Amino acid sequence: MHQDETTGWTKFEYSAPDGLRLAGRQYGWRHRENSVVVCLAGLTRNSVDFHELALHLANDEQAPRAVLALDYRGRGMSDYDPDPRNYNPLTEAEDAIAGLIAAGVGHASFIATSRGGLIAMILSAMRPSVIRAVVLNDIGPRIGAKGLLRIRSYLTASQEFANWSSAIRFLRESGENQFPSFGEADWERQAHAIYEERDGRIHRRYDRNLLRAFANIRLDHTLPEMWPQFRGLLAVPVMAIRGENSDLLDGKTLQEMAQMHPDLDPVTVNGQGHAPDFATDGLAERVSAFLAKADRRH
Repeated sequence: MHQDETTGWTKFEYSAPDGLRLAGRQYGWRHRENSVVVCLAGLTRNSVDFHELALHLANDEQAPRAVLALDYRGRGMSDYDPDPRNYNPLTEAEDAIAGLIAAGVGHASFIATSRGGLIAMILSAMRPSVIRAVVLNDIGPRIGAKGLLRIRSYLTASQEFANWSSAIRFLRESGENQFPSFGEADWERQAHAIYEERDGRIHRRYDRNLLRAFANIRLDHTLPEMWPQFRGLLAVPVMAIRGENSDLLDGKTLQEMAQMHPDLDPVTVNGQGHAPDFATDGLAERVSAFLAKADRRH
């Protein structure tokens, strides 16, 4: 497979177990015999979120890695599902397994943001042997209701825009409380990850039916916790990243994760909320160092 030198990545396509066409990005695939990293994005996000991190990992002079960043069904370059009930972490975990099989990946380290972290914990129960290490980006076994309310509000308000400046302004106004340290370039990068230009307008890179995922969530009740699934990661190194302003992963939960896991590296990113941006604050270098240490265990 030839990698596009102008973008640094190649499109990867495969079929879900139910036949839906799914896609993602491959970086540095010539290094797959060295080490493979699989990236799992947040609820409405996609493989673009990992672009800068993936380029860093694929071009690391000390330990270059192959990176596979997957787009879930209904996001990014993957097809939308005609049945929105399939937008759930279990189905998406099954899709991820299908992607690994199609790519010929027997084991990998996982970098998982938000929803992706839930999927990684499910994979630890479904396919524990495939996981070498995990980076959990602003997600844990206990999810903050305040964060889910904010995400639901954002999804409800999200729209299409006439131009990029309007999309960037919407993102900044929606997220500046979570990310007071972000500058205009950061918001512009976020906008180009979430939206794309088609037919002269700025469109979302995800199916709006994802909002239905919140339809049956009672935020006035105690939310289910995933401590049993988190225990599935006790056998592998874990880096747990938390944004200082996060309303989805609180400091107490991060502390409990560190107490439970014998090999957990907690990281707090100042000035950011849910979820920290891998293109900032030297996170790419920290993740690379963590993966190198995890590889030495194997």
